[in-house]
Amino acid sequence: MFLENTVNPKEQFGWIEVICGSMFSGKTEELIRRLKRAQFAKQKVEIFKPIVDTRYHEEMVVSHDANEIRSTPVPAAANIRLLADGCDVVGIDEAQFFDDEIVTVCNDLANKGIRVLVAGLDMDFKGNPFGPMPALMATAEYVTKVHAICTRTGNLANYSFRKSNNDNLVMLGETEEYEPLSRAAYYKAMLKEKVKTIDVDVEQVKDPKKDSNA
Repeated sequence: MFLENTVNPKEQFGWIEVICGSMFSGKTEELIRRLKRAQFAKQKVEIFKPIVDTRYHEEMVVSHDANEIRSTPVPAAANIRLLADGCDVVGIDEAQFFDDEIVTVCNDLANKGIRVLVAGLDMDFKGNPFGPMPALMATAEYVTKVHAICTRTGNLANYSFRKSNNDNLVMLGETEEYEPLSRAAYYKAMLKEKVKTIDVDVEQVKDPKKDSNA
């Protein structure tokens, strides 16, 4: 899945690991697991998250299972480059909320010999690639896609369906606002939502009986 020891110990370059998936798929849980292993090994670890993510705690990175690790909230990706100096491992949660510079920042850190762990949603609630995640996945050495369980079918879920009518791309939420769905369930749910938006003018609908008598 990923290597924690390079084949050539003289090589000073680091690498990027991306953990992606839908809501409730265990992305942050896996990120925390890897970071705590690095801390146990006495490596210098720094964790960052976007300042907008205050769902559970202002400073802690917290998974849906209440597992947590201390982090530094930052307003922009450029701040990470400054604060990560001298680290062995850098963790970044909710990467989809960062600006596009996060891709350059992660690669710069890896080029300095740092192991960079990134977690984030690969798709938004509309099923489109989310922010800088596609570019991060393309430049990463290792990509792990985790899945939730579909709340309607019990199959593997890789879509995050938004249950509210809020159309903003960025909207923090939990089970009240989102549910993980499989491809089939997501397609049906989106089709149902699309039908709701179709306005039918009853007066303009032709009566087939009247048309036949004309």
